[in-house]
Amino acid sequence: MHDESRRIEERVQRLHDQRIKTAVYAATVPFEVEAWQAPGEPVPFEEAAAASYEPFAMGTPWGPPWGTTWFRMRGQVPAEWEGKRVEAVIDLGFVGDWPGNQAEALVHLTDGTPLKAVNPLNQYVAIANPAQGGETVDYLVEAASNPDILADNFSRPTPLGDKLTAGDKPLYTFRSADIAVLDEEVWHLDLDVQVLRELMLELGEHDPRRHEIAHALDRAMDRLDLDDVSGSAAAVREALKPALSRPAHASAHTISGVGHAHIDSAWLWPIRETKRKTSRTFSNVTSLADEYDDFIFACSQAQQYEWVRDHYPKVWARIQESVKNGQWAPVGGMWVESDGNLPGGEAVARQFVHGKRFFMDHFGIETKGVWLPDSFGYNAAYPQIAKLAGNEWFLTQKISWNQTNRFPHHTFWWEGIDGTRIFTHFPPVDTYNARFSGEEMSRAVRNYSEKGGASRSLAPFGWGDGGGGPTREIMERARRLADLEGSAKVVVEHPDEFFAKAREEYPDAPVWVGELYLELHRATYTSQARTKQGNRRSEHLLREAELWATTAALHAPGYSYPYEKLDRLWKTALLHQFHDILPGSSIAWVHREAEAEYARVARELHALTSEAVAALGAGAPRVFNTSPYDRAEVVRSADGTPVYVEVRASGSAPLADAAPPQPVTVDGRVLDNGLVRVEVAENGTLSSVRDLRAGREVLAEPGNLLRLHTDLPNYWDAWDIDKHYKNRYTDLLDASSVTVVEQDPLVGAIRVERSFGKGSTITQTISVRAGSPRIDIETDIDWHETEKILKAAFPVDIRAPHSSAEIQFGHIQRPTHTNTSWESARFEVSGHRWVHLAEPGYGVAVINDSTYGHDVSRTVREDGGTTTTVRLSLVRAPRIPDPEADQGRHRFTYALLPGATVEDAVAEGYALNLPLRVADAAGAPEPVVSAEGEGITVEAVKLADDASGDVVVRLYESRGGRATGTLRTGFPLAGAQITDLLERPLEDAEITDGAVALTLRPFQILTLRLRRS
Repeated sequence: MHDESRRIEERVQRLHDQRIKTAVYAATVPFEVEAWQAPGEPVPFEEAAAASYEPFAMGTPWGPPWGTTWFRMRGQVPAEWEGKRVEAVIDLGFVGDWPGNQAEALVHLTDGTPLKAVNPLNQYVAIANPAQGGETVDYLVEAASNPDILADNFSRPTPLGDKLTAGDKPLYTFRSADIAVLDEEVWHLDLDVQVLRELMLELGEHDPRRHEIAHALDRAMDRLDLDDVSGSAAAVREALKPALSRPAHASAHTISGVGHAHIDSAWLWPIRETKRKTSRTFSNVTSLADEYDDFIFACSQAQQYEWVRDHYPKVWARIQESVKNGQWAPVGGMWVESDGNLPGGEAVARQFVHGKRFFMDHFGIETKGVWLPDSFGYNAAYPQIAKLAGNEWFLTQKISWNQTNRFPHHTFWWEGIDGTRIFTHFPPVDTYNARFSGEEMSRAVRNYSEKGGASRSLAPFGWGDGGGGPTREIMERARRLADLEGSAKVVVEHPDEFFAKAREEYPDAPVWVGELYLELHRATYTSQARTKQGNRRSEHLLREAELWATTAALHAPGYSYPYEKLDRLWKTALLHQFHDILPGSSIAWVHREAEAEYARVARELHALTSEAVAALGAGAPRVFNTSPYDRAEVVRSADGTPVYVEVRASGSAPLADAAPPQPVTVDGRVLDNGLVRVEVAENGTLSSVRDLRAGREVLAEPGNLLRLHTDLPNYWDAWDIDKHYKNRYTDLLDASSVTVVEQDPLVGAIRVERSFGKGSTITQTISVRAGSPRIDIETDIDWHETEKILKAAFPVDIRAPHSSAEIQFGHIQRPTHTNTSWESARFEVSGHRWVHLAEPGYGVAVINDSTYGHDVSRTVREDGGTTTTVRLSLVRAPRIPDPEADQGRHRFTYALLPGATVEDAVAEGYALNLPLRVADAAGAPEPVVSAEGEGITVEAVKLADDASGDVVVRLYESRGGRATGTLRTGFPLAGAQITDLLERPLEDAEITDGAVALTLRPFQILTLRLRRS
């Protein structure tokens, strides 16, 4: 037989694209359209309905950036369309090939009922099936003119990312608004041809099935009447039936399709726009559920449900009905799909507490899995946190974006730092916006790593980010692919069902131990430093407010624990941990608002803590220690005078001088407190740090070396830092002044000032305090660089085989060598409050109060010694998507801690991030709880969420070893239970001599519910 493949393929493509697809709508009549431009921010429906509208012609430009235009559309179904399927079809002037991040609209009836959204790939709104001739159609359409921030493929910065800089030039040109007849036979033919053609093109050249489909399509096209596509469509479909009815092979891979609409809670649009995106998409989804009984939609992020509940009650009612019908599946159990690395341990726990509670309260459903397809890597504490929240499975997709190494598994057990394992799946389709194209189906099978061990994978399908979610066309593709020879089989089902089947099929799946590190988007540990600082400060202020509010509730008559305020403030902090806000990858508008929100949260939390402390009674100045460790350190009184104090963990003490071990001396540029001696060079670096206790020099080279690197990644400016950044840099060695600014027996400080680059300045105050080996470097940067990254280096004379970095409820060890491509790819990593380097018998920690990104490397010197260098990433200057990212003022502190064990690093990390609070108060009550036992660290103290008055304490083992000890209470203890994260009892805790007996495995998290007598 002659090879006719090329002729057939080209013929089918042209007939499909130019004749069949264009005949889907058999007839159209235009709407009569009027428009009203809403001033400023979006307005309620009632205001728009009462506005004055002007005639609007098709082909007219509309929509300034971030504007809202309301369109009134009126029309009438022609009498001759009686009994047909009639729809409104609206093209707002959609651009590009991405259905999100551009114009979108929500169509309402005139009584305010939302019907359905209009999106680039979902432009129809059902009017009637069957229609009545003469039926009147009257809509009010809220259209958002959101700018396409990613236009030109990230090639240049844009001012469109903030309404303050975007201008008012119209972005879109309205193309059409019609009442139309859907020719269902042609529509189905369109899908038949699409599915077969795409399958054909994915099959091998020597696969008989490919040629069988080709000739079936060729014969079917012979039946297509080009002058009467509608009249001949049935005959063409009949000719294609044999090709579409051939069953799949018995061994065919099975893809569990789950409807989904990944909607970033903020990204290239502000939070206010996400509220509208969710309403639009959820309207589409509930409409699709009415049309397809077999449709199932998985939706995460309790915050988005709450927005719809509060702002779109009619859509919310439809969601509730779909959940009852089993077509809508709440998943994920988190308040938002948060970043996977940066939130603190307690914050991740609260993500699950608030998220799961929302779904239980409003739907009576406890979610079983963690749904995080798009976060930028996942910390190694996740398995334990997820299981303690009642989860059974974990799903993500983003690791497929790895720049260097291909992750070896798609279905596996993920083991965390404490040994907890959770069943995990990465969809091999490599997208969370699947549409069941031939290419996607082939890719999923080709990629799947578990061939021979397992035979099923999951595919989230639907257009995200405001694209409208799943469509009827995708559902029809799924139906055709349910059992089709040459393709994987598709079954639409709940993700819980997929995971149950996958685990049953593959119980001995391989194990991956430790973090799921994404070999991409490493700059998200640093970009938008003020947003990250706001998060860190919020987490610690929330801890402080809860502790002292609990103390006041136990000991101050008449004090009322602020449940509602703390709940609201926690939710604000959790929202801003979303995986495009906290990582610094959103537009300017998002980060401008985030900084304002963090400032508001800080004010409210300071006020709550002050109220709680004041409730304890008036008196003399006292020092309050929120840290879980006893402290002996220097604090400032109200007039700024340094005072050396000793105060218990979670307790308070009078602001009275204690005797420091040895005073601080300042001799020129040398600071000495008997524990460490620090020499500051003329250029402002640390020329020497000598540990006087150990009798050794800490630094191998000058420390606190500030290095400015050129930082232009290949793509994704705010997200990425590529390895070539290391090759071009300038060391900032020209100090304009090095000055002693404090010379007190309790504090010695030297200030270093520098100017560099495009008018940037750095002022650093290097401080040594009595009684502490910690060397603080308070940093004030006025930053005006572009496409640069600033790092601070500490090259220490230690041969460290690995670094240890704090993560949620513990720490992770990473090799300092680059033996393999996996280690080499970790050239920028994340950590929380500290990084620790050690060799047997000696260690050093670098502590911080707001930075996350860092790198660790080592070299061997000519003298045979090893230099291990940790470099903190302080600030960046990407220009996309925010052209002014990080510009302006930054204030933060980092510190060097010589002679530190891991325990020292943990304690000083808390100390730096939880400064002592000085306030007037009466005599101090006993701390609410006191933990005794090495490695036992209290993370949270609060009242139980059910307002029972029980005290809830969350603690963990922080060294990475076994721990035994006790938890004593500052109140009469009647009983204690071990609970899950949602404070539900698991078992009774052992009480011995009035204290809770504790035995913890390495990095174990334990939540205790304490009942008062």
